[in-house]
Amino acid sequence: MNVGVQVQPENGGHWTATLVELIRRTATDLPDDVVAALQKARLAESETPRARGCLEVVVENAFLARKAGTPLCQDTGTLTFYWRAPRGADQRRLEDWARAAVAEATRRGYLRRNTIETLSGASLDDNLAHGCPVMHFEQCDNGRTEVWLLLKGGGSENVSTQYSLPDDHLKAGRDLAGVRACVLHAVWRAQGMGCAPGILGVCIGGDRAEGYREAKRQLLRPLGDAAPQPELARLERELLAAANTLGIGPMGLGGKTTLLGVKATVRSRLPASYFVSVAYMCWACRRRGVVLDAAGAPVEWLEP
Repeated sequence: MNVGVQVQPENGGHWTATLVELIRRTATDLPDDVVAALQKARLAESETPRARGCLEVVVENAFLARKAGTPLCQDTGTLTFYWRAPRGADQRRLEDWARAAVAEATRRGYLRRNTIETLSGASLDDNLAHGCPVMHFEQCDNGRTEVWLLLKGGGSENVSTQYSLPDDHLKAGRDLAGVRACVLHAVWRAQGMGCAPGILGVCIGGDRAEGYREAKRQLLRPLGDAAPQPELARLERELLAAANTLGIGPMGLGGKTTLLGVKATVRSRLPASYFVSVAYMCWACRRRGVVLDAAGAPVEWLEP
């Protein structure tokens, strides 16, 4: 079978409509795994009234946004689309349809006018620019098209960071103990500025660009899963437990819940380099996906 014919370019209207709905769901409906983690954290904060109260507001906000179909946060974030498309699919058309969907979703109020032309400082009111929204493409052999959308706000992006090991200041060497020191340092530096409780995506290795990209991709993973490598799965558990002893708490107001999850991956590296990239996500971990048929209609809505 020639799976390249699975995307029918003449049906752009259907594709754009489905992608508008993907944006709406992502911006307004917090995934169930994140809501459950926030509710569990609220119950755990019985000894810290400020933390409990903060989490109660966050959970109420999530339910109100879901009911009203309005954005969870005034910062609707950077839009990153992760496509898995059949061999031979026209990636340029997929990108064009996604861009049309972003402009329409902005017009409808699902997205804030949130894009600035850097040199002039002018607002790009349709949220479209060169390289914006961000697109990542992979090919697949199963004949279906799947796309995930991640919305990442500026507050959380501002406290994302990258380390190069060894780091004499942290006394961190080129091993998992050094990685642990870097990640906990990143959490400590962030305090409440990333809208804690946060979720971390961590990439060990790669070059600087690949490290950041793969760290951010980890934010698509369900909170309840674990890295396939036993040593990374153990590192994830240890980092989550250690971060939640720092006393930073929701919004930096103190408490037991500084992080909701840690998701780590690894990439090969050059002998001269050992990078640790940390993508910090705020509590509003907005990610959803959809499987589309050949005409661009939704077959299955996805969440982690």
